[in-house]
Amino acid sequence: MKKPFELRTVLGLVEEAVKPYPKAAMFELKERGYGSLFEQLISCLISIRTLDETTIPVSLRLFQKARTPQQLLKLSPQELEKLLYDTQYPGQKAYNMLGIAKVAVEQYGGNLPPDFEVLTSLKGVGPKCANLALGVGAGVPAVSVDVHVHRVVNRWGYVQTTTPEKTTTALEQKVPKNLWIDINRLLMPFGKQICKAVPHCSTCPVLPYCPQIGVTRHY
Repeated sequence: MKKPFELRTVLGLVEEAVKPYPKAAMFELKERGYGSLFEQLISCLISIRTLDETTIPVSLRLFQKARTPQQLLKLSPQELEKLLYDTQYPGQKAYNMLGIAKVAVEQYGGNLPPDFEVLTSLKGVGPKCANLALGVGAGVPAVSVDVHVHRVVNRWGYVQTTTPEKTTTALEQKVPKNLWIDINRLLMPFGKQICKAVPHCSTCPVLPYCPQIGVTRHY
């Protein structure tokens, strides 16, 4: 018999469980002092199709050269692409970043507004990156769902959805706003390290609450 599922209780258990593991990349970068909305958005672009283990050093390498839209625009596309090596699609990312920096300078005086519609109108920025940048970089309540978060909350039966995009909508309707930023902060490392595709159920503190939906094999 499983215990009644209460999100705050479960998130508290998850917080303890993920303490030994690396933080999600955007949260780690913020702790290192790279927490502006622009920096977070640029780092999220770097992270697309790229592991956190690569995202963080590449972001740090770029920020040594440019941390603001004005500084970024001083780099040529070739220079920027070179700084982005090791990531997926460095040329496309460089192009998108320069476009974002140009919009930031020409339309917003160098400071992107903390607005979902504005951010998602920028080339290369999808809902996940917009929400993550808003949450981490601007403190705006936002739900950011990647494959890890999507898997975890469906495995819990907290939502029943088929895509990360649908999970985002479902969580926005169900999760209290003051917990929105914690969803990615906690569930991304939890899904990456513990509640994997083949999860570590036998040592997971959430097991007493988790219906293990879809789990056919576990450690």
